[in-house]
Amino acid sequence: MTSRSVSHSDLVGRSAADVRAAIRCGSYAGHTAGLAAGKLQCNLAILPEEFALDFLRFCQRNPKPCPIVGVGDSGDPSLPTLGHNIDIRCDVSKYRVFRDGALSDEVTNISDVWRDDFVTVALGCSFTFENALLRSGISVRHIEKGLNVPMFRTNIELVPAGRFSGKMVVTMRPIPEAQVDQAREISRRYPQAHGAPIAFGDPAQIGIPDLAQPDWGDAVDINAGEVPVYWACGVTPQNVLLNAGLPICITHSPGHMLIADVAEDAETTILTRP
Repeated sequence: MTSRSVSHSDLVGRSAADVRAAIRCGSYAGHTAGLAAGKLQCNLAILPEEFALDFLRFCQRNPKPCPIVGVGDSGDPSLPTLGHNIDIRCDVSKYRVFRDGALSDEVTNISDVWRDDFVTVALGCSFTFENALLRSGISVRHIEKGLNVPMFRTNIELVPAGRFSGKMVVTMRPIPEAQVDQAREISRRYPQAHGAPIAFGDPAQIGIPDLAQPDWGDAVDINAGEVPVYWACGVTPQNVLLNAGLPICITHSPGHMLIADVAEDAETTILTRP
């Protein structure tokens, strides 16, 4: 049963468990940028076991857009290395279900499509290092405006593995020119959240035609004295899964992450149970 609806602002400052509880009961279905500060946020790829090994190889070969932070057991919707009582079927605010290489559904619960052979792969998310930027006095425009981060397709080829291949997706944040080096150094400390930027400045250099027209998320203003800075994005594996044409796979919807209980700067996330 759906509980009373809550807004993004209602959840700011609440714990990761509180946010997941609001999502699980159906009272929140929005994006997770700026929520549960200090906790690791995760992109998701859920796919049949027969394809999981090649997908993990792909992620290992492309760690910037696909940093692995957790892997579930076959058929098990929990992720005990990332948090207590996580149920991956209902703890993400919005999912995308793909069938035969096409988007089939966008839903808030995947219990009815869950299978005993599904493997969940959790990947690091750039939302994690945004908190570190904010703590250092570097503004993050989409959080200030209550928007979803803008995401763009690029022309950057990825290293293939089996049937998995494609091009990188990036997020963009306008950074004051005087703070670009600082932002690069801060994000470099979070390799599990895509690490340092892959480019900055002219979007054409990485194949982006128009920063006012993101492929996902919301456009944000770039003010005088600011530089667009681009980080690898966890939507990348969504495109890769789509290109692979699997019979079925499930991802988070862009901007709608799993919020873990572990700290965003944890270095042994997939090795140590909380």
